[in-house]
Amino acid sequence: MPEMNAAIRNFLLPEINRNFLIRVALVAVLAYIFFKYLLIPFRVSGYSMAPTYNNGDVNFCWTLRFMFSPPERFDAVTVRYAGTRVMLLKRVIAIEGETLEFRKGRLFINGKEVEEPHIKGQYNWELPPRTVKPHHVYVAGDNRHVPMETHDFGQTDLNRVIGAPVW
Repeated sequence: MPEMNAAIRNFLLPEINRNFLIRVALVAVLAYIFFKYLLIPFRVSGYSMAPTYNNGDVNFCWTLRFMFSPPERFDAVTVRYAGTRVMLLKRVIAIEGETLEFRKGRLFINGKEVEEPHIKGQYNWELPPRTVKPHHVYVAGDNRHVPMETHDFGQTDLNRVIGAPVW
């Protein structure tokens, strides 16, 4: 029993020596790099992605998600708005070369109505046809029950898409 107490004491109160300080510094540097560049934590602020992502939710942006392939329709993405301090969480609704429009609250891609399984209920957005430019995607929030004027949505360059939420 005294050996176990000594092991617990050494674990909780380790001897502070050069090796210990090197390990602490290494862990701190690796954690900083990992959470600054690979898995960026963020808090959802606002209701534009409700009910999928709610105001106040905490999530992580996995920055390597689109390293080998671009986002596809209905992928949730984080869009760099102002550095990585301000990001928008949106859903891709059209990809480059596609023409989209909203008619009586329904999404049409290239003239054909598209079912959006993540949208709950009816909404009344109206948007004339527009074609997504090369190397861009068209993004919008999931909560379409409020007027279009209150949403940030539209075309965004793929360079601004920095990743996807982990869950």
